[in-house]
Amino acid sequence: MKTQYYAASSLDGFIAAPNHSLDWLLQFGDIEETSYPDFIQKVGAIAMGSATYEWILNNQIFTDNNESNPWPYEQPAWVFTSRSLPKIDGADIQFVSGDVRPIHQQMSIAAGDKNIWIMGGGELVGQFYDHGLLDELIIQVTSVTLGEGFPLLPRKIIQPSLILKSATTYGEDFAELRYEVPK
Repeated sequence: MKTQYYAASSLDGFIAAPNHSLDWLLQFGDIEETSYPDFIQKVGAIAMGSATYEWILNNQIFTDNNESNPWPYEQPAWVFTSRSLPKIDGADIQFVSGDVRPIHQQMSIAAGDKNIWIMGGGELVGQFYDHGLLDELIIQVTSVTLGEGFPLLPRKIIQPSLILKSATTYGEDFAELRYEVPK
């Protein structure tokens, strides 16, 4: 079991534009033509920040046609937030706050022999990294720059450095970099 950060990033290191928009990312092809289908099959639990959760609500659950779509994940999810957020009927979602360590223990139990996906926010991923709980980064770098926004991982990681395990291209738009986090 690994704790993984799987995310897309602009070439200049941002996971979202300043207004939390992902329009820059959604212009690129079909996610089914990346490593995502294989990745998600191996995920047993998901963690995300409140901005990621709200993006899913606003862009995948509650669409412009005034109908709601089902929660897109079968795995249990933990949403780290300090405020009250709407719950999705039928979704296995827990709203949590505070130290990531006890939540990681709960997630590990729920995931069983599968992996934990830290879906997003860079700061949340940084907290898992700070406590030695992050094992791998899988970053799909796109062929655009944003100039500003929310950083991929707002931490200095210098000594020991991350270990590049693979680099794979997907079409003309993505380079997927897999890094191991040394312990």
